[in-house]
Amino acid sequence: MQKNDSNQSDYPIYDGDNPKAFVNQIMDIMHNPPDLVDRKFTLSPDLHGFCVFIETIVDKNKIERELLHFLSDESLHSELDSSENIINTLQCRIPFSSISISTDFNHCVQGLLKGKCLLVISKTNQVLLLDTAKTPHRNVMEPLIESTVRGPQEGFTEDIAINLSLLRKRINTVFLRIEQVIIGTEAETKVTLLFLENLAPMAVVDEFRSRVRSIQIDSVLDSAYVEEWIQDRTFSPFSTLLNTERPDIVASHLLEGRVGVLVDGSPNALVGPVTFFQFFTAPEDYYQRAGIATLLRWLRMLSYMLSVFVPSLYIAVTTYHQELLPHSLLINLSAQREGVPFPAFVEAIIMMVTFEVLREAGLRMPRIAGQAISIVGALVLGEAAVRAGLITAAMVIVVAITAISNFVAPSYSFGITQRLLQFFYMGLTGFMGLFGLLCGVLFTVLHLASIKSFGVPYLSPVAPTFISDWKDLLVRVPRPWMKTYPQVNQTKRKQRRRS
Repeated sequence: MQKNDSNQSDYPIYDGDNPKAFVNQIMDIMHNPPDLVDRKFTLSPDLHGFCVFIETIVDKNKIERELLHFLSDESLHSELDSSENIINTLQCRIPFSSISISTDFNHCVQGLLKGKCLLVISKTNQVLLLDTAKTPHRNVMEPLIESTVRGPQEGFTEDIAINLSLLRKRINTVFLRIEQVIIGTEAETKVTLLFLENLAPMAVVDEFRSRVRSIQIDSVLDSAYVEEWIQDRTFSPFSTLLNTERPDIVASHLLEGRVGVLVDGSPNALVGPVTFFQFFTAPEDYYQRAGIATLLRWLRMLSYMLSVFVPSLYIAVTTYHQELLPHSLLINLSAQREGVPFPAFVEAIIMMVTFEVLREAGLRMPRIAGQAISIVGALVLGEAAVRAGLITAAMVIVVAITAISNFVAPSYSFGITQRLLQFFYMGLTGFMGLFGLLCGVLFTVLHLASIKSFGVPYLSPVAPTFISDWKDLLVRVPRPWMKTYPQVNQTKRKQRRRS
């Protein structure tokens, strides 16, 4: 979509003859909103001007106490009377850190919309734009989703300036590079690339830069907009970018040669390139001792296997491969299924869909009641369905194990991927048994092997194999043993500095 600015192009460049007419033109193009303020001030009998700003996005106290008080100073009036260049004098004297000059009408209007204050003065052909922006923002709080028992408790906010300050506090090096791109034809949004010049491979940085700059969209309201534009695979259930709300995670990835993306207005940052196995790591892995971190990582991998395969295995063994079950267990399951009107596949689909509905209802309802209603709803519906003979008690256990295991995923988006794989494998198993499950697993492995994240193979360091990177794969070795950077990232430095 292209911005419709044909009306703005009809306005002339400010020439200094009639500041009131210029202000009226701004009022006209913006249809005179109630929060647009124009204050007239006098600098001398022959010199006057207007202070124009949008009061809902500026610091009104700063304008009234500093700017207007400064403009009423008699010593300033005397200096301006003898000055040959009024604009330069004001630019040097006004107590603001960020001041720009413009004569273009469109540039002045865009400055207003970004929280700048315009000084339109007679007998000058330029307009001063003062940075007085003050937009409401959320204070730094504990991350809502990625919580940890031990470690930093700060999370990103919707203000990109605050997010950058949280990262600079952790990475105070001259090699940190911050590149800003403005995206959006209707609503301009700041998108920032971050990387360490002495670590990040320039091929990856250039690829990030190229993809971000090629985005053509009317507005960017969240980092998810950018993620869909720059990801490697559009229709793959596996994400090739890590999204996180924790500044410590972004900082740790930057220190390993990766690239981060911040979007103004979004509390979630993007990091890439990533691999499949990095979605099993959590920030707490690096805030606990190596043995504890390794155990927790194994539990996550086990939970992934349970979440993805338990429903499919239940369908397979109860429908096609009863000989795999112990005799006593087979008798119990047969007795439970005697009065159930649905086959195991339909039973599993009904229960899994019902639980997904309960999960979404719990998320969308008010936070106070949502969790209680979802838990009570699952218990009541499960018990009632078993008593009514619609499902078996074993199916309730299968769904409970699957749901609990799914919540162990450190990344919420990776948890959604697990849920998609559940239904995919359940469909194959319902028609072909364990042979269908095997075909589905082989197809998934082939698909994973074909994915790359900004040039990095998705299954590395397993395929291709980088033995030196296995120190942080299935196990997390003690920190003194991590003497090298991840080889898969192709960082410029191989050895970590110890001094």
